[in-house]
Amino acid sequence: MPDSDPTYVLITVPFDEETLATFRTVSDRVEILYHPTEQARDVPEDVWANAEVLYTLNTVPEPSLAPQLRWIHAHSAGVDHLLDQPVIQTEGVLLSSSSGIHATNIAEYVFMMMLAFGHRLPTMLRFQAEAHWPDEGRFRLFMPRELRGSTIGIVGYGSLGREIARLAFLFGMEVLASKRDVRQPADPDGYVLPGTGDPDGSFFHRLYPPEALVSMVRECDFVVLTVPLTESTRMMFGADVFAAMKETAYLINVARGGIVDEAALLDALQTGQIAGAAMDVFEAEPLPADNPLWKQPNMIISPHISGNTADYNDKAAALFVENLGRYLARKDLLNLVDRTRGY
Repeated sequence: MPDSDPTYVLITVPFDEETLATFRTVSDRVEILYHPTEQARDVPEDVWANAEVLYTLNTVPEPSLAPQLRWIHAHSAGVDHLLDQPVIQTEGVLLSSSSGIHATNIAEYVFMMMLAFGHRLPTMLRFQAEAHWPDEGRFRLFMPRELRGSTIGIVGYGSLGREIARLAFLFGMEVLASKRDVRQPADPDGYVLPGTGDPDGSFFHRLYPPEALVSMVRECDFVVLTVPLTESTRMMFGADVFAAMKETAYLINVARGGIVDEAALLDALQTGQIAGAAMDVFEAEPLPADNPLWKQPNMIISPHISGNTADYNDKAAALFVENLGRYLARKDLLNLVDRTRGY
């Protein structure tokens, strides 16, 4: 297609007019087609027929509806909900994600949970609910696990894991991390908010391949899951991994529920194999009311909100503007998904 021809960009995610105007300023070639909807059938067929770029959360067409489609950008960091769509598997269609835009707030969530466990906040709240001041033995009961000097293991060293590592360094923690390719610690093609993350691969003490996960968790006081959900990571955190963890260690999952064997987690919590867990994501969401995880005293549950942030759309739009400029200039996209790996 000649560079002078218009590039039709279909937006199915709700944005305000100011943001849509920002998309148009990327180039006078950009033609925005705005149809906010979660249903592909709500988009007119002639719009699908012209769309070359699609910005979406989960609204995708059948391949025959969008013969001009060349690039899909996901409004979310995870793309596991899109990968099985036929249009994603169409040769010549690129897929990119919004990974990195909520690294800072999710990292803060992780540290909230580590500090809560380390300084015995759940126990404090239980005593408060009972209006009980434990005079005898309270210093032993509330002896903290200080973050300084503790070891954190980060399972998945993408944009989120790298921001957690940066903060862990500031807290004086020993940082271990696992990554698919340990020979390439840098991440030059991932989106990074200014002044955050670890694009150069400097904020860890040791890097492990996924095959050495058991060896890594043996040394950790806190284990944080930030890895994407793929066929190779599904149920990767099972009974064998829990058995390798310290009895004083805590698990924090801000990735996907399908990465953890929840039956094995329940057993580890009930038997004291691990000290506790904080879970923001589950295999089935909402987590059913009769799930026994709700009642575990050493468990903190949140309803998949760790990525929630007031300026999500602004950050997502800024990333898309950068990538749209790259696409028009025929440069490599940030956060380009490798469909063979699933992220």
